Amino acid sequence: MVKVPGSVLAASGLVGGYGVARWTRRRPLGGVVLAAAGTAAAREWRERAGGKAAGALSVAYVAAFAGSHPLAKRVGAWPAVFGAAGAVALASWAVADRRG
Repeated sequence: MVKVPGSVLAASGLVGGYGVARWTRRRPLGGVVLAAAGTAAAREWRERAGGKAAGALSVAYVAAFAGSHPLAKRVGAWPAVFGAAGAVALASWAVADRRG
């Protein structure tokens, strides 16, 4: 089975969660996507980099989600979501994914 890097899972969770919430107009459904991808990403981070790194990256994931909301008021919703997703993906790659 092919393993999906945590950076891809995290970025997909942020973008996909927002997309689902926006297009279905059901924010809780977007939250389910966000949580499922975050859980899968945390599992990958733990396997690749250990518990402390997984914890730190999980905090970054939640912070990116929360931070995208006020950022959206300045730059727009999609740019904020893509920026947050890119930041988390970069952090994930630097901490866990580049290790292999």
